[in-house]
Amino acid sequence: MAKIKLTKTELKAQTDALKRFQRFLPMLQLKKQQLQAEIAQIAAQLDEVTEREKQANAALAPWVALFAGGGEDLTSLVSVRKVETDTANIAGVTIPVFKKLETEVADIDLFATPAWYDDAVKALQEMLSLKAERVVFARQHELVTEELTTTSQRVNLFEKVKIPACKENIRVIKIAIGDEQTAAVTRGKLAKSRTKTQDGEDAA
Repeated sequence: MAKIKLTKTELKAQTDALKRFQRFLPMLQLKKQQLQAEIAQIAAQLDEVTEREKQANAALAPWVALFAGGGEDLTSLVSVRKVETDTANIAGVTIPVFKKLETEVADIDLFATPAWYDDAVKALQEMLSLKAERVVFARQHELVTEELTTTSQRVNLFEKVKIPACKENIRVIKIAIGDEQTAAVTRGKLAKSRTKTQDGEDAA
């Protein structure tokens, strides 16, 4: 711990710092609460889209079996071209927001393939879109959680270190200044007493 100067100037500096920390702390606490609420909301959305992805994947199983029976791979029908995202700001954190998934469908000979190929393509596109959305929600959760960790550390720093340290420094400085003032008064009285004694001796 750095040694502080026991002066009125240092007392003012510590008092100003304490006021600054006490002003910033409520804002940090509010941000922490906002981040916690956002994380809970993102987690709920992530769980929802994950469940929908599982359901879409399960619904895709019959199509996979049909293609496997014909010696083909269903996933070769559709490929991801682009995941389109936007950005949003949550309590000072920039996060990605899922917009849509662009896919590319393999050329299909409509005369040589069964009609249910179209249904299989749509089911696969739905599953890939949900997967992309889940990945974006997971990234949101990661980014906001990182910011919450940083904010929580700052709150703890202010609450448990900075503010108590300033209060203790102020207490120590005030005691030192008080002691110095008391000592100065005592020295003044002694000097005055000596002066009177000296004057009395001179008069005698």
